[in-house]
Amino acid sequence: MVIDRPEYMDRLISKIGNGMIKVITGIRRCGKSYLLFNLFSDYLLTHGTDEDCIIKIPLDDDDYSELRNPDNLKDYIRQHMTASDKQYFIFIDEAQFAISKEEMADKDKPIRLYGILSGLLRKGNAEIYITGSNSKFLSSDIRTEFRDRGDDIYIAPLSFSEYYHASSLDKYDAWREYIFFGGLPHVLEERGDINKMNYLKSLNKKTYLADLVERNALKTDSRIEELMKVLASSIGSPVNPKRISDTFISNKEKGITEPTIKKYIGYLEEAFIVSKSERYDVKGRRYISSQNKYYYTDVGLRNALLNFRQQEESHIMENVIFNELIGRGLSVDTGVVVKDVTIEGKHERRQFEVDFVVNGPNTKVYIQSALAITDDKKMQQELASLNSIPDSFKKIVVTGGNYKPWQNEQGIQFVPLFDFLLNKSML
Repeated sequence: MVIDRPEYMDRLISKIGNGMIKVITGIRRCGKSYLLFNLFSDYLLTHGTDEDCIIKIPLDDDDYSELRNPDNLKDYIRQHMTASDKQYFIFIDEAQFAISKEEMADKDKPIRLYGILSGLLRKGNAEIYITGSNSKFLSSDIRTEFRDRGDDIYIAPLSFSEYYHASSLDKYDAWREYIFFGGLPHVLEERGDINKMNYLKSLNKKTYLADLVERNALKTDSRIEELMKVLASSIGSPVNPKRISDTFISNKEKGITEPTIKKYIGYLEEAFIVSKSERYDVKGRRYISSQNKYYYTDVGLRNALLNFRQQEESHIMENVIFNELIGRGLSVDTGVVVKDVTIEGKHERRQFEVDFVVNGPNTKVYIQSALAITDDKKMQQELASLNSIPDSFKKIVVTGGNYKPWQNEQGIQFVPLFDFLLNKSML
């Protein structure tokens, strides 16, 4: 099945000739390799690039294991760049395989791969694209190593819109499938629910957990797997590392301290398995360091971790909206609004939560996610935080249901879920 991903293709095409190393990051199996080796390669071939000018190196393939040695990799590429008057496109898939454990462990040790790629870039006739599934070594450090010549492109699993248009389902059936099985492209290839479920369970155990153990030199996968399940059960809720640590200790798990929990969560973020939404004081305009929220990059993987038992559609919907906003290239925080209220004659200070504070180049939006608003009490609950925000930026409540978007007297917009997910101009 061919799944066109035009937005990502446009990003890749727009960066041709910018003189930078294009770093394509994202969780494993999200479609990075297919996008680069198939869709982008086909584009180049149809726009005049010779086939021998596209050098493809999938480092996660055992047939290419010798090229995981950076010097062998350098020799291989130079042997294929035979003409100085031609432009070459170099695709290195899962480039972290060419970074040694010693280089990963020692922050002061230069990473040989980065030096080789920078040297190739200086030749002037190389367009370099590398993919990776670890942000620590292929994203956060890359600007320093490449001296601002690294250009990040984040690839997410299929959005609901991509999933819906690639499937033969109507949007309601596509939604039911999507919130259960998620958006990893291969899910659409698997036939039958059991096969899809087994595929996701196998990925969690044999790919993601195995990678985490190997990459971070863990003795076992049991503790980090248990933490993944805790976070999977907590989507949409603030996470307290100290409380998680106390739970582990009460279950007679020694050595799982609060710093260890924070370190493990960092590993999950680096592998793009979860994403953090920081808590932001809207009135005070400052970040609150404790109790961030974490969302799963793919809800199908989240469900598989929990053996498909916890299917709270309201929480999964919030996770999907978060992923949608991140996929659109926006910055997303969780808002907190502190307000003095009077209840039964007593004055007290209360915190109201805004699900998402969204910032983009020319955008600031406050968004509440509500699967259903069944009565006036629920309506007031959802609007309490938005009505407490003292500025005039756009405020949106995204809900389930099939209705025309509308706006109340306070200027708060109500938008049906499918309109929001399928129409990017809603923001």
